[in-house]
Amino acid sequence: MCHEGATMIKPLYDWTMSKINNPAGERWLGILSFAESSFFPIPPDVMLIPMVLADRAKAWRLATITTIASVLGAVLGYLIGMFLFDSVAQPLLDLYGYGEKYQAFADYYDEYGILIVLVAGLTPIPFKVITIASGVAGLNPFVFILSAIPARGLRFYLVAGLLWKFGEPIRTFIEKRLTLLFILGTVLLIGGFVALKFLIPAS
Repeated sequence: MCHEGATMIKPLYDWTMSKINNPAGERWLGILSFAESSFFPIPPDVMLIPMVLADRAKAWRLATITTIASVLGAVLGYLIGMFLFDSVAQPLLDLYGYGEKYQAFADYYDEYGILIVLVAGLTPIPFKVITIASGVAGLNPFVFILSAIPARGLRFYLVAGLLWKFGEPIRTFIEKRLTLLFILGTVLLIGGFVALKFLIPAS
């Protein structure tokens, strides 16, 4: 990430963490989830995890808020990519050091658009990069939304579910090892698509 982006993230992170115990914490979780899918650098997990641990009975409610807001934010990212790429999206991606990541994914959209959205929704790949790239590439908006819902939902409900079941002891696993499991699962998913591509003859 570029120096300017790194300099900005620390105060943004501190500001985000200050909202966890705010009386309007759920509202801030929704705002963060919405913003992260389109332009904000901090992932909603930083609020979701401690909020679920503080009241595990609200795990599913918090996961639902996070998922819905994240998908709505993804729509905004899509619109930014479709209509405001040069004026908004490109400077934003460059600021956070995501310009190269965007270009790498944009090159594959014609053939793997749906898969890219699913993969990005589950892995550490910045989701805003994919939502913007989807708009630039003109991915069918209905396909985009239908891909974003399970991708975001699976991630946030799994995190909330593990915390609901195991509480604080699972926190280290979620923060350090769950990402690895998502990556491994994604590799298997991609491998399955590639295998089908070569095993099934073209009509």
